[in-house]
Amino acid sequence: MTANMIVVTYGGIFRALVCCGGFLFAFPLLYTFTLATKLSLRTSRMQTFRSSFPTVSRDLLNWFPGHMGKGMKQMQQKLKLVDCVIEVHDARIPLTGRNREFHYTISGIKPHILVLNKKDLIERRMEGPIRDRLRQQDGEAMHILFTNCKNQSCSGLRKLMPLAKQLICGSDRFNRATQQDFCIMIIGVPNVGKSSLINVLRNRHLNKKGASQVGAIAGVTRSVLNRIKICEDPPIYLLDTPGILEPNIVDTETGLRLALVSSLQDHLVGEELIADYLLYSLNKQGNFSYVEQLGLCEPTDSIAETLVACALHHGQRIRSRQLDGQEVLRPDILMAAKHMIKSFRIGAFGKVSLDYDKIDSL
Repeated sequence: MTANMIVVTYGGIFRALVCCGGFLFAFPLLYTFTLATKLSLRTSRMQTFRSSFPTVSRDLLNWFPGHMGKGMKQMQQKLKLVDCVIEVHDARIPLTGRNREFHYTISGIKPHILVLNKKDLIERRMEGPIRDRLRQQDGEAMHILFTNCKNQSCSGLRKLMPLAKQLICGSDRFNRATQQDFCIMIIGVPNVGKSSLINVLRNRHLNKKGASQVGAIAGVTRSVLNRIKICEDPPIYLLDTPGILEPNIVDTETGLRLALVSSLQDHLVGEELIADYLLYSLNKQGNFSYVEQLGLCEPTDSIAETLVACALHHGQRIRSRQLDGQEVLRPDILMAAKHMIKSFRIGAFGKVSLDYDKIDSL
């Protein structure tokens, strides 16, 4: 793909005007990836990619709305009604972003199962090393299951309730020792599949439709619900809870990994920033599948190049009128960033573990 380009200025702001395919595009030089008269996406596959990601303001990554604090208090109040705690987390970030407060306030004295959901988005060979690393990092994470809530025949889903029953029967139930029913609390950070897990278990054991609201945006579940029955013999009830993050994200990469798997709301962090971290992560793992998916010619370390190429490749353009009255088309960078993030989340770039560095350090 080639195009003629000139650099102009409006109000002291430099912009590039590019004529390509009969259209005139205008965009800031921040997103201009060549200053020659030919527009090219060619970069060297041997180029040096970033070895670290720039530090980002904590204000962009810390998200702890009022319903999270309220939810934590409600969960603590209902602990006396609970026999077991199932913590759900995203299998792509098994070692990142788990709320450490859960251990001290919710799950410390109850039988605990860690469910790593969305296992279909990571390589199966990673499951063993992840288990080993988790047990090394958290000595109490002894019961770990990998699940895929989109697959009713998932082995992890089949094992979950029998394991929960075994742990409950083998524990001291204290004030609930005489109760015939079992009550299990489902906890975790936002958007890891807690409500989906409840719904699939309810469908699997009772053949009934889901009773818990599910959404692709973090923060759909905002209150601790009434008990949801998922099994008859013995009677088993699940408590759905809001996704709760730690009030303070420990570092930039933790926050951006949470954002990439949608545990933080995209618009709060910034889609372009999330897409840039995704590009950095893919390059660091040598995963260049994005090149073909986004319409690039070669791998690149520049998010500006990537998003402009993606916008042009997918026809994502914005028409606007300049000060001189001329109508121009420019790449829709925001839409391109959203497209790139969505592609990762649905597995278009292959099976990607974001915690590869922590797992490899075992």
